[in-house]
Amino acid sequence: MSVGADSRVFEWYRIRVATPIGRGDAESAGATSQIPTRNRDGIVITVTEQRRGMTADPRPFEFEYDPGQIVYGRGCIDRLGEVIESKGFERALVVCGSNVGANRDLMEPIEAELESILVDVFDETTPAKDIRTAVDGAERILEEEIDVVVPVGGGSSIDIGRLMCLLSAYDRSFASILEETESTGVVPNPPERAAIPATIAIPTTLAGADMTSGGGIKLAPQPTGEPPLDDEIRAARFSDPRLTSEALFYDPALFETAPTSVLVGSAMNGFDKGIETIYAESSSSITDATATDGLELLEGSLSALDAPDRSQREMDRIVAGTILVQYGRQTSIIHAFGHGISFYYPAQQGEAHGVLAPHVLRYVFERIDGRRSLLARGLGIDPAGRSPDELADAIVEVVIEVRDGLGLPDRLCDLKGVRRAHLPSIAAAIADDRTLARSPSGLDPDVDAIESVLESAW
Repeated sequence: MSVGADSRVFEWYRIRVATPIGRGDAESAGATSQIPTRNRDGIVITVTEQRRGMTADPRPFEFEYDPGQIVYGRGCIDRLGEVIESKGFERALVVCGSNVGANRDLMEPIEAELESILVDVFDETTPAKDIRTAVDGAERILEEEIDVVVPVGGGSSIDIGRLMCLLSAYDRSFASILEETESTGVVPNPPERAAIPATIAIPTTLAGADMTSGGGIKLAPQPTGEPPLDDEIRAARFSDPRLTSEALFYDPALFETAPTSVLVGSAMNGFDKGIETIYAESSSSITDATATDGLELLEGSLSALDAPDRSQREMDRIVAGTILVQYGRQTSIIHAFGHGISFYYPAQQGEAHGVLAPHVLRYVFERIDGRRSLLARGLGIDPAGRSPDELADAIVEVVIEVRDGLGLPDRLCDLKGVRRAHLPSIAAAIADDRTLARSPSGLDPDVDAIESVLESAW
């Protein structure tokens, strides 16, 4: 499953793995407890947990993950028509933003591969991820009898495309769905008998949020500033296993058509998915392998992302690394902090991560091991002769170097709209974020602790 140093073209199909590894070693190493868990992306992992120090033997696990067929490689978009034909789709709707829709270097090869089954291009998505855009798109799906949606671009278009499919499957009014969503913060799922159009995703940014069966959506057209301290809900989540993409195409040549500013703004988000997957409570030998390999590819290449002489090989490695860090991803505390900014202010998630990740990691390492030895391996840090504290400091320094190499902001006060007086309400929003509940054992930050981290980032 490893990509390797040269990031060769590869293709992964849907897999099911249930492999007990090293049971004797794990059970002899100390007290264990069974932890079955299913995360919001439909990953089912049951592990025999043991308290892990600087090193750990493989533990028994069951791993079931179905992200869809993954096709990677320079020029692989030329296989889109072949995959579409093999799956029997007849009416396709491309979903993207207006800038992507106008990018002919990107759109022409996609449209050529879709040929006669391309019904239309819905180019109305925006970074705001407004739920009303998804409603408009769902109406288009119904009007045109679409059976496959092809989101192209970043996380906003992919999330909107998936939600369009979900909304098109209801046997109730959109108004009633919106009302329920605004009162609960969760988009309800349609009945199991409902037919949901398929998706084939073509990512062109580096956020690493493509291999999911859900996403997030905003309930206001634009970020509206300071998080509410009352019960107002401004963002919602949705998830349904039927939203898993049939296929995902990662063609580095298409990523190269995206503006550098968009790639840079999304890259830190993807990078942090590899970090969080490693110290996740439900990590396994499979996610350890993909996350560390992905971090190695990204750490060594992201600094070249905005270089005028960036090579094709460097972009190949960056895209392959982004695939690997999100394979079986397990996001938690860093992403919860990121949501506290990106859900309410006009900042990209990657910008929020750039500011906050070093401070959040310091908080993590002050309280738990955080599997720092394995993180060091993925980040190219030699642990020899370093104390645990020195190793933690070295990890944080590499994260800062990646952030600075991308040219991202390094202070919370530099993010548009954020005010120091807002920090208590931002901390309260982070404390209520569902992602925070997936933090590793030993981490249970309250609002005061969260606000202290925010102050350190100010």
